[in-house]
Amino acid sequence: MMLHLGAWLLLATLVASHPHASAQVIRMAPQSNLTVLDPGWTTAYITRNHGYMIYDTLFGMDGKGKIQPQMVDRWSMSKDKRVWSFTLRDGLAFHDGKPVTGEDVIASLSRWSKRDAMGERLYSFVDKVEADGAKGFRMTLREPYGLVLESLGKPSSYVPFIMPKRVADTPADKQISEYVGSGPFVFAKDEWKPGEKVVYLKNTRYRPRSEPASGTAGGKVVKVDKVEWLIIKDAQTQANALAAGEIDMIETPAFEIYESLKKNPQVQIVNTVPLGYQAMIRFNHLHPPFDNAKVRQAAMAALNQPAFLRTQVGVSELYRTCFSIYPCKTPYESGKGMDFIAKPDMKRAQQLLKESGYDGTPIVIMQPSDLLVIAKLPVVGAQLLRHAGFKVDLQAMDWQTLLARRAKKDPPLKGGWNVFFTVWASVDAMLPVGMNAVNANCDKAWFGWPCDPTLENLLASFARTEDDKERRSLAEQVQVRAMEIGTHAPLGEYLIPVAARKNLKGFVTGYVSVMWNLTKQ
Repeated sequence: MMLHLGAWLLLATLVASHPHASAQVIRMAPQSNLTVLDPGWTTAYITRNHGYMIYDTLFGMDGKGKIQPQMVDRWSMSKDKRVWSFTLRDGLAFHDGKPVTGEDVIASLSRWSKRDAMGERLYSFVDKVEADGAKGFRMTLREPYGLVLESLGKPSSYVPFIMPKRVADTPADKQISEYVGSGPFVFAKDEWKPGEKVVYLKNTRYRPRSEPASGTAGGKVVKVDKVEWLIIKDAQTQANALAAGEIDMIETPAFEIYESLKKNPQVQIVNTVPLGYQAMIRFNHLHPPFDNAKVRQAAMAALNQPAFLRTQVGVSELYRTCFSIYPCKTPYESGKGMDFIAKPDMKRAQQLLKESGYDGTPIVIMQPSDLLVIAKLPVVGAQLLRHAGFKVDLQAMDWQTLLARRAKKDPPLKGGWNVFFTVWASVDAMLPVGMNAVNANCDKAWFGWPCDPTLENLLASFARTEDDKERRSLAEQVQVRAMEIGTHAPLGEYLIPVAARKNLKGFVTGYVSVMWNLTKQ
């Protein structure tokens, strides 16, 4: 969609106010190339991080895990807990100069709810959402829902970013083509070179909150003029560039260079996401052989968390086993129903595979060769599954190709897939209703498309209750059922710290790698 002349003039003014010669610039090697610019289209964290640069959210989650207002100034709930009213802060405006309205919020939330597991769950309780004056909106529920604010303030994929209504009206099954937000940075599309560089300029019109930055909440104060993401795929080249001062930061340094980076007196290692990440394997339920639950169970019985972690990470201080679909040391952690994962048994895997009637069809495993923090997981998985009796076709590709391919429902021999590996920020797996991997509503589910009414009913029951004891029980039942049908399998947890030059200060600790609050001395 084309911008109006006035919008282009405003964006030109923003760009002109940041002359290259005097601009203070942070240069970062991001985790991967950025090709998908729609944070409502993919759960890939590179796209989510792009979203946080240019969009804002109604609520955020602070460093202590509490939901705090962000774009919202005030809100209220009716006595029967069915009507929620929200008023936006004064002075909120999109990069094209237009004010943020309740209509923009309504359209943005509607589109988000069609892609995100937690959003879809919330909207299954929604009767209507309507504007309430220029800066307000009202959400009316058919029955009380205990996770309204948690849904609107979820910090990770899919994030309910607020876009202009004309953009958010794009159907959920199509990518947006205009990238105008109201966030702390402006996307400099004319400087974007796919595969080489992504550029963001400080949004001089942005009005941050007055509270200190914490997690995805608080004041998003931009203290530099410009941020450049420089696409550098080779780990050693990243390290050399950091050592030479050619870049200021590596978002996800490869584990192989971790020790050498620690020894460099010019470099700091910063753990900006202390909850860490959860690795997992994801099965495609649509096509043989993983359309058979017993085949999925055979695969899970063959998996070995220590083998994955030793090979992928290798730095003992950065990883741990965790035999729960919920992150360890979080409220819903449980070992119930996790025998396949906690007690790997190759003989059991071989027997289950034999009983399943598996006919030797090769399984296509996708390997993201350029996303170094997960690139070895498929290699280990392929070896273990071969030992169990599977014929494996391990196909290497770049991460962006994998992201596009995993969305295809075609048979594996016609461009589809059987298995991929990924990592989720642990915050994405803390609540069963917020975990895309256990969403089992068939064609609307996350890539892999499990279909199980029993699991869906358990998730709906969790969403309805506000009783902590009942929630713990239901979360455990969700885990047991998810493992019975093999939605996915957790492969352990690890930290992925940032490596940066020591003159970079002000890192915000939380759940996402963010660029506000940073100073370059």
